[in-house]
Amino acid sequence: MSASSTPHRTKKRFGQHFLIDDGVVDAMVRAIAPGRDDRLVEIGPGLGVLTQPLLERVDTMRVIEIDRDLAATLKSRLPVSGERIEIINEDVLRYDFPDPGQRVVGNLPYNISTPLLFHLFACADRVVDMHFMLQKEVVDRLVATPGSKTYGRLSVMAQYHAKMWPLFDVPPAAFDPPPKVDSSVIRLVPRALPPTAQALAGALERVVRAAFAQRRKTLRNNLAGIIEPHRIEAAGIDPGSRAETLSGEAFLRLAEVYQSNNRQ
Repeated sequence: MSASSTPHRTKKRFGQHFLIDDGVVDAMVRAIAPGRDDRLVEIGPGLGVLTQPLLERVDTMRVIEIDRDLAATLKSRLPVSGERIEIINEDVLRYDFPDPGQRVVGNLPYNISTPLLFHLFACADRVVDMHFMLQKEVVDRLVATPGSKTYGRLSVMAQYHAKMWPLFDVPPAAFDPPPKVDSSVIRLVPRALPPTAQALAGALERVVRAAFAQRRKTLRNNLAGIIEPHRIEAAGIDPGSRAETLSGEAFLRLAEVYQSNNRQ
């Protein structure tokens, strides 16, 4: 199938920007490097531009498409046997990725990328890796380091749940219609968190959300009511510092303090 045209009216409510650059498709397929027996799940296959070359490399695959019209016509767009593909017409945010050993890929709608990542982190024990096209700004935030302007809640929580590697950038001209922003492809590999770390995830989310609530304020102010200043200091952290300066390890220490406080 050629990626040269999009015979489908885009629907803004689904955040549709169809990939039309064959070179970018080839680069994504090389990055994913699917094996014949891989359990591949594609999110938002759209017109099947990425689906087709992936289906040539695996025995079977599953796709999740929210657009009823696209889901209904996808098989007819695939020269390779559509019998080897399972099409699920569903909102991916409601899909629980039930099977073990899944490799998840896709050109994600930018309007759901962050909630979808957190949804997938909750299914991490059933996901081997993820390869996604995302808004470049989101990728920059995902891999940001302490002290940078892009470092925030998403950075801390994503890095807690997964290892990440930005792969390459993609210009707006690679899509139809072209978005107003650049895109990037990223690889994510979920971390195998021990039970103790998994049990800390809720406390970490609560602390990180509060700490970044107002970036210009200190931890003493933002964490008021959930962690007392002397407890922040006892964790080896200056209560007068700002959230953007803290490492992931420091946030974990604060999460342990918060969790301990709420057990008393």
